[in-house]
Amino acid sequence: MNQPDDALAKKRFFALSAMRLMGALFILAGFILIRGAWTLAGQPTDRWIGVAVVIVGVFDFAIMPRLLARRWRSPKDL
Repeated sequence: MNQPDDALAKKRFFALSAMRLMGALFILAGFILIRGAWTLAGQPTDRWIGVAVVIVGVFDFAIMPRLLARRWRSPKDL
């Protein structure tokens, strides 16, 4: 790898790591909302907001890094 390719790989690794970290934080925040430790709009609504935040967090943690890695994959030379 040359210098620009190495810098690009580092930026992409940081982006994937940040994506997973934010997903994990969304999941944690969603579970806190479901539990009722934070109050936003009242209890029945907070649980549904928490469920939505957990779903977004799971998507952000598990699916988005794979999609980005597939998109950024180097083409195979034949």
